[in-house]
Amino acid sequence: MDRKLLAPRYWLTWLGIGVLWGAARLPYRWGMAVGDVLGWLAWYLIPYRRHIVDTNLRLCFPEWSSAERDTLARRNFRRTGRGLVELALAWWAPERRIARLGHVEGVEHVHRALAEGRGVILVSAHFIPLDISGRILAREFPFQVIYRQNRNAVIEHFMGESRRRHLEHAFDRRDMRALVRALRARRVVWYPPDQDYGRRHAVFAPFFGVPAATITMTSRLARLSGAAVIPCYGLAREDGAGYVVKLGAPLEGFPSGDDLADATRLNASLEAEVRRYPDQYYWVHRRFKTRPEGESRPYTRTRRRRRKRS
Repeated sequence: MDRKLLAPRYWLTWLGIGVLWGAARLPYRWGMAVGDVLGWLAWYLIPYRRHIVDTNLRLCFPEWSSAERDTLARRNFRRTGRGLVELALAWWAPERRIARLGHVEGVEHVHRALAEGRGVILVSAHFIPLDISGRILAREFPFQVIYRQNRNAVIEHFMGESRRRHLEHAFDRRDMRALVRALRARRVVWYPPDQDYGRRHAVFAPFFGVPAATITMTSRLARLSGAAVIPCYGLAREDGAGYVVKLGAPLEGFPSGDDLADATRLNASLEAEVRRYPDQYYWVHRRFKTRPEGESRPYTRTRRRRRKRS
């Protein structure tokens, strides 16, 4: 490990790493209780993220009352706190413990596509149990992922170590050529198109009725590689007893040749899943930050000006 990671500016990060390391070694329900506390603290200590969640829920569930959205926001923060402990489990839990925590449904769809000589694009989304779901999925078949380097060098160190230990390979999200090569070589690649990466290579497709900048890379990858596109969602069980990773049947007629139609179809599929498990979605992301021409950004906060003393 690079000695630079021990610099004083990372000491607070190391404290957090220590808390997560300890939580990952507790019995599962105790660890989730620690996650609940972390989420409760984040609700009060990170008002900016709370504002993002509130804005997203207001845009996506306008028919709900403010009290209903507030209840969901608080539940979502608790889930996000649990997600930190789940991340620690994904980093450090032994295989025998991962085997007890969850299972995969629909794995036959992937095996069938590979037997047909095709690569597989697992079209996923940023549900909070994302990392622990990856460990569970890796027990069924090897797969590759795309990633964006974390700005915090300590966190990136542990994330990189986990990727090297548990996954077949990891690509920078901008390396499209490597992705196409992997898919043409009949590999399985996990790909999440549900975040806002700006206007480049994106179309505005509806998500909960709101135009959302949606990248068209999924269609391009499928078109260039001939890979099967299979929905993949990792979720926490409602009874609190672990996780399930759901793999759907390959999308028929995808890509269609119409990027907007394809993006709309993917967003509609994701929206249906989010409506089933709204507290588990990654609402802290600014999903609607890129707007069509003429629309203002919804996350801007108006600051009250201090009155000047006379």
